[in-house]
Amino acid sequence: MTSLQHPPSQPSQPPTPPPPPGRRPEEERGSSPVRLAILAGLMAWLGIAGGWAPLVVVLGVVVMIFLHELGHYLAAKWGGMKVTEFFIGFGPRIWSFQRGETEYGLKVIPAGAYVKVIGMNNLDEVDPADETKTYRQASYPRRMAVAVAGSTMHFLQALLLLFVLYSFVGVPGGSLTEDKEWEVGEVVPGSAAADAGLRPDDRVVEVDGRRYETFTAFAEDIAERPGEEVTLSVARDGDLVTIPVVIGVAPSDTDRGLLGIRRDLVTTTVGPVRAVGASVSDFWAQTTATLGFIGSFSPTDFYNSVVGNEATPAVDTSEPAPGGGQVSQSEGPDENRIISIVGAVGIGADLTQNGWLGFLLFFVGINITIGIFNLLPVLPLDGGHVVVGTYERIRELLRPGKERYMVDMVKLLPVVYAVFFLLVLLGVTTIYMDITDPVRL
Repeated sequence: MTSLQHPPSQPSQPPTPPPPPGRRPEEERGSSPVRLAILAGLMAWLGIAGGWAPLVVVLGVVVMIFLHELGHYLAAKWGGMKVTEFFIGFGPRIWSFQRGETEYGLKVIPAGAYVKVIGMNNLDEVDPADETKTYRQASYPRRMAVAVAGSTMHFLQALLLLFVLYSFVGVPGGSLTEDKEWEVGEVVPGSAAADAGLRPDDRVVEVDGRRYETFTAFAEDIAERPGEEVTLSVARDGDLVTIPVVIGVAPSDTDRGLLGIRRDLVTTTVGPVRAVGASVSDFWAQTTATLGFIGSFSPTDFYNSVVGNEATPAVDTSEPAPGGGQVSQSEGPDENRIISIVGAVGIGADLTQNGWLGFLLFFVGINITIGIFNLLPVLPLDGGHVVVGTYERIRELLRPGKERYMVDMVKLLPVVYAVFFLLVLLGVTTIYMDITDPVRL
């Protein structure tokens, strides 16, 4: 999904006569019914094979990518640059049209998008008449605006989605950072909770007179007490009832207690005014957490997870987590590993099955992640353009009055190719892992 990418310059060709008025070469512009039918067939297959949730998530990802590229497009137009192409997807063209100096269209593979701004570096050949409209001739602030516009759109999307969650959809207990408000959503047949008579919609208030601030604290305490008899204080239909229960033992781990319930978070809205502050606070919390995850990435751990040196047995998803709550399909080192777009769509589909809350939470997280990833300071990512432009500006400030300084991209091409190879390798291996050992919620 990297942006500001464009096809390499083609060798000079002998000029060809223009097409007759009213006609356009099919390979340049127009539509391809066959390719459109193929894309429609793939989307129909996805809906039939995976259900409505994956299809909705894929369409949401396409919209997200479109908004990313729209950010680059608007910033480039604002900066007086010439944009010749704005395409969603890669590969063969399905459909396109020309408006002014820009061709807009759709391509077969909906795995990304690109905006082609002319003259991105000193290697791009440009008509001398258009040189003043190139990216490389724009002022430093305008170039930076184009470079960061894609990630800015991701961050704005995340903030807007958080605001919608807090204002209209509702979040657990009025906060995404805590899980205080919950109730029993499901009682597993044959479990300790079922034997004790717990019911859906019950609210466990205390265990042996102890209150818990969060569901996580409650679940952790239950997990540490396998086989013990405890007394639950349960809010039921407006009354407080006392229920004795012998905590069960997890089949996969006899040292882990198991009550046998799955929680159902109680969602509430907080109103538009409070939603503004809560959205900014949660955005900051998720951003710092994502930065911490990226900073802790270990190539060695990633390699071990790929070759299976640290693989762990899959956990039966029918077994609830300690005290309740659903567990992921895998535990151990892989549960926080890097995932591909394939894995992301799978997780998004799982969350979307639970309604708007899960759908919006997924897109909050993926927008923040992609926004940060695109700002990593390496080409061909957007952050690489920020670094190059900033270096050029520093060199100019150190030699005032001289010509505009431009980085020689020939010297950077080996680095660009190396980074591109690593990104492709990372993409292929994560797709492989997400197919063979998917992470699920």
